[in-house]
Amino acid sequence: MNSKTISIKNPDQIQLMRNAGKACCELLDYLAPHILPGMCTESIDQLAVEFISNHGWIAAPFGYAPPGHAPFPKSLCTSINHQVCHGIPGTKIIAQGDLVKIDCTVIVNGWHGDSCRSFICPSKNKTSYIAATRLSDLTHQAMWEGIGAARAGRPLSDIGHAIELFAKKHGLGIVKNFTGHGIGQAFHEAPSVKNFYDPDDAIILEPGMCITVEPMLCTGSGAVSILPDGWTVITKDRTLCAQWEHTIAILKDRTEILTLSEHHPPPHRFSQFLAQPAHP
Repeated sequence: MNSKTISIKNPDQIQLMRNAGKACCELLDYLAPHILPGMCTESIDQLAVEFISNHGWIAAPFGYAPPGHAPFPKSLCTSINHQVCHGIPGTKIIAQGDLVKIDCTVIVNGWHGDSCRSFICPSKNKTSYIAATRLSDLTHQAMWEGIGAARAGRPLSDIGHAIELFAKKHGLGIVKNFTGHGIGQAFHEAPSVKNFYDPDDAIILEPGMCITVEPMLCTGSGAVSILPDGWTVITKDRTLCAQWEHTIAILKDRTEILTLSEHHPPPHRFSQFLAQPAHP
């Protein structure tokens, strides 16, 4: 892909992206307390619809129809357990111990903010709860590893390289079929932001680029299939999958996270689930 096809935002446009990112954060912060056992995903989507409407924003997923797809029928993506991404809200009831991914994208004054968080519902089954929490924590940290590699003047492939090294270190599978992406006035722009190292990706990160970093890691192989609804992606081996996503802006002297709120969990650098150095 020629880097000239990538949209470079000016300072005024970066500010518009900040506004959209802030809106996305506010929506996720609002929804977070409702991700509980007994809630159905349709109810969560309706909460989002009302919140978005009350603020005068637009839900980007609703009606989104890339080539070969029917229009997406809801305002959020709600993907549970072995569902990787693009889950359609419906009658599914969230259960104890479920790993629930809430992916939302809002449009504010024509600009997109995009973020995903993984939630673990309380459970009396400590084994399944710990497994889901470990996967979510490690995927969250993998996202931060990728963001840490995103700097002006560095190869775009450094992001995927950092994520892949981290995932392999912790024995996790990487979903390679879906990637992060450029973002701005369009939902999905160039470039693709892979979650693995691609030595043939020669793109260099430039100030003014806005991209998403969104690893999807699982406890199995990472191979996926799509359900008959044409949207919902699942792991073929039915193993758990977690996803975390931030929208970031590459600036001359730093990288700015546009979808970070005070309620968003910090990096899990000292998590009990991170591999510890071997003692001599």
